[in-house]
Formats: sequence, C-alpha cells, structure tokens
Amino acid sequence: MLHQTINFIKKRFRRSTKDIDPDEIFLDSKNLPQFDTHQFEGRLEQPISQAVFYFAGVFIIFVGIIFCYQLWHIQIVEGKTFRNRSDNNSLHKTVIYADRGVIYDRNGIPLVWNTINPDSNEFSLRVYATSTGLSTILGYVKYPTKDANGFYYQDKYDPKDGLEKLYNNVLSGKNGTKVVETDVKGKVTSESIVEEPVDGQNIILSIDSKLEKALHNSLLDIGNKAGYKGGAGVIMDVHTGEILASSNFPEYDSQTMTDGKNSAEITDWINSKDHPFLDRIIGGLYTPGSIMKLFVAMGVLDQGVISPDKKILSTGSISIPNPYDNTKSSTFMDWRPQGYVDLRHAIAVSSNVYFYEVSGGYKDQKGIGILNINKYVKMFGFGTTTGIYFPGELPGTVPNPDWKAANFNGEPWRVGDTYNTAIGQYGFQVSPIQVVRAVGGLATGGTLVTPTFIKTGEKTSGPQKIEQLSLSPDFYQIVKEGMELGVTEGTSHAIDFPWLSVASKTGTAQIGLAKDAVNSWVVGFWPADNPKYAYAVVMERGSINNQFGAVLVMTDLFNWMHIYDPNYLN
Repeated sequence: MLHQTINFIKKRFRRSTKDIDPDEIFLDSKNLPQFDTHQFEGRLEQPISQAVFYFAGVFIIFVGIIFCYQLWHIQIVEGKTFRNRSDNNSLHKTVIYADRGVIYDRNGIPLVWNTINPDSNEFSLRVYATSTGLSTILGYVKYPTKDANGFYYQDKYDPKDGLEKLYNNVLSGKNGTKVVETDVKGKVTSESIVEEPVDGQNIILSIDSKLEKALHNSLLDIGNKAGYKGGAGVIMDVHTGEILASSNFPEYDSQTMTDGKNSAEITDWINSKDHPFLDRIIGGLYTPGSIMKLFVAMGVLDQGVISPDKKILSTGSISIPNPYDNTKSSTFMDWRPQGYVDLRHAIAVSSNVYFYEVSGGYKDQKGIGILNINKYVKMFGFGTTTGIYFPGELPGTVPNPDWKAANFNGEPWRVGDTYNTAIGQYGFQVSPIQVVRAVGGLATGGTLVTPTFIKTGEKTSGPQKIEQLSLSPDFYQIVKEGMELGVTEGTSHAIDFPWLSVASKTGTAQIGLAKDAVNSWVVGFWPADNPKYAYAVVMERGSINNQFGAVLVMTDLFNWMHIYDPNYLN
C-alpha cells in the first residue's frame, strides 16, 4: 500500500514538472547583439495563462446564450406578431403637394386662391371668384386623383384652360416627398419627410375685379333684355396695354369645372351651340360693321381723295350699273337718309353713302380703292394677331381680291365688294382684342401697344412691345372730333354725360343668310381730351329690330363708375 502511494506521488510530480530544454538554459550569447528584438528574438517565451482561456470561453458561452435567447424570442415568442407586421405593412414614397400660387387682381383682391380640403389633408382645393365673368380668362384645374387602391395615378394639379394653364410653371411650385408606412387597411403607422414642398408663386393681374364685375353685369343685363345670344366687352389702358376688364357671356363656371361634381351642367356646356368655352375677347371673330369706318377714314385722309370739310349728299342709297345686267342697277343702302355730311359728321352719324363714295369712288368722287383699304386697316392691326400672351387668338379676315378669288371660285373683285368692305361687311372678321388695340391707337395718335393681362412691373408681365404709326397727327384729330360728335349728336348719344367727355363709334353688322340678325358694336375712348382708356363691346346675334344696342352696355358702365369708382373718370 505504501509502495503504491509513493509511485502515485512520483507520477504526479513528473506531470507537474517539465524537463528544461537546453535552449532555455544556454542562450547563444555570441549572437545576442544581432537579435531582432522587434521580432522577439533572444527573449524567453512564456505560455499564456490557463485563466485567460477560461474567461474567454465563459464570455463566448455567455454571448451565445444571449444570441440564442433573442433568436428564440423573435422566432418563437414574437414570430406571429412580426409575421403579421411584415405581411400587412407597406413602405412607399408619397407626394407632399405644394399649394398653387394665388391669382390677384391689380388691387390685391384674390381672384383664385386655396382652401382646406375637407375630404383630404393631402392637397388644397382651388376657389374661384367666378361671379365677375372671368372664367374663360382664369381657366380651371383638375385635382390629383387616386386609384382604387389609394395610390395617386395623377399626382399633380392638371390645369385645363386660361391663366391656370398658361402660367402653370409659375403657379404650380414644386411638390415635396415623404416616406409613409401603412398597414393593410391603409392606416399610416409612420412617416418621414424627405423633401419639403415649395409653394407656387403668386400672380398679379391687370384686371380690376370691381370694374370687371360691373362690365359683366352690364353685358348680362342688356343681353337678357334684348335677347342677344352672346356678348363680350374689354377695357384697356391705352398707354400700357393693361386690360382692366374683360368679360363675355355665355361662359362656363371655373368652380363647377374644377369641382367636377355637377356633371349635368358640364355636359350642357360641352354640347351647347353658344360656345361657353370660347373666350370671345381673344378668339371670337365677328363682322365689325361701321366701326371700320374709323380706320378707312384714316386712309381717306392720308390719300387725300377728299377734303375733310367737303360734304357728300346721302339720300339713303346710291346705285351703280349691275355687272351682270347693264339694263339694271345695283343699289347700296344707307341705314337712313343723312343729307349732306362731311367726314366728321359721316363718322358721327355713320353714313354708309359717304364711305361708299370715298372708298370705291362714285361719279366724280374718287375713292381710295380696296388695296388702300387693306393697307390702312392692316396698319392698325387687323388681319393679324395683337401679340397678347394668351392662347386662342386668331388673325381674322380682311377681304381683298385674292381672298375673294380663293373663296368664290375665282370671281373677280367688283366695286360693290369695295363698298361693302368699307363699311365693315362682306367677309370682314375681327376680334374684340384687335378692335380695342386699334382704337387705343387712334386715341394715342398712332401708338399701338400689346395688350396684357398681367399688371405692369410684375416679373411675369414680360417686355412691352410698342409700334408707332407714321400718320399725320391732324388725321387723328379729325377722326377723334368725328367720334366726339357721335356722342353729342350722333349714334353714340346714349353716353353723352355732362361729367365725362367720350369719343365713340357704334356699328351694326348684319349676319346670317336672311340678314335678320345683327352684331351690335360700340368702341371708343375716354377722356376724349386726354385719353387713358379704350373700350370695345360687341353683342352678338340680336334681332335686326332690336332697339337695345351695345352702346347701352357702356351707358350702364359709365353710370356705375360715376357712382362707385369716379377715379376712372378723372
């Protein structure tokens, strides 16, 4: 037993001790100076302590236990919850809608603005001041639209007409974006803004909304009383081209078109033969009638075919040989016998006979001829566009021999065609915007400005284009005096006021195959002695027997100014 115990101790001793390696005892002292100490040469090595391995093992086991626990918790305990969240949640980018810019009138009164959307806080609604007759000018928009799954397939405002469309790049601004997380029911669980929206810029128009509304009400009042099918009126600053009022009827309603809820009314507008989507000021073409005598008169004076003081007798008509039968004559009527009239009074009482003779010639009286009629009316901007920054403007038509040959199977031009052209009939077609610009040219002694809907000085107004006509100032004065006589004793007598001097000219153009309907015009400017504003009004398709002409629209409007806004009369 004792022997076994001694052997056991020897074995344990042998295990706990280790023979010393000779290299550990006998270092090569000869090479000591050459040892690379950075590589641990020449140093005694010592084994790492067992405690280090013990603690490292314990740490690894501890981390593994934590990892396994978390894995078990996510996969087993919370597995169903995270699975549902993964299946039901959706992460996507969505638009933050920028508000469109506000459209103001010249006095800072909003004409189009934004309001809170009660159905969705994602975008604002547009509100239009459409009681002023500005719908075809302002236009309308369509809102962003979602599909059945709640995603926007139209992710921006879509302008459809007018200034909303024309200035969309200015008004629309820049939409922002955000990341939205929603559950399967569409409920937002979280969101984060990526890019902030930038609202659109505001626009200030040249329009005076109060004057605009007064003009619109006058148009509607006379139109309803007299049974006109439509009408339009425009007032322009003759020096800047700013349009202060522009109204026409019938027209659609911007608010109704934008909301899109009244489908029956919208359908009626679309199918209407009265063209409610037509902006008559810009894109409406009308037979002008006697208002063209003003511009023919400028040609007559410049060509010197008659002294402005020489009188011509109007007995109610003139007759010339019929070109198709020499035994018969063709008669051209005046609207009434005028007696003897000179140029000024021929303008005032609108004598057809006088302008027949000085345009096409008659007996001993020389006329300026159709080519000169073309020259002078085109000089004042007819037969071309005005350059106004607005869609839909048309050049119109000025009749001439080439036009007739192209449209009437090569028929030759005859003197009777010249007569009818001189009084604004035959194939003449003009727009109200052309007319008001040309009348402004008469008011300023030949300065033709470009009409604009933007207030002067605004960044969006653009450069003003001005054309100066080289005609004698005396000719403008003579024509202006004729227009003033038209107010005091002629066809514009309805706007003869003791508190205002106006220069005006009326016109009545027969239309239709039966000649039983008329367009009624009135044009002019005020104050007559120092013109600031020009106007043009046309009432379309009224009865030939109608006693209510376009001049009554301006009568109502001037009376409104006298009471509510006399600044325009100074």
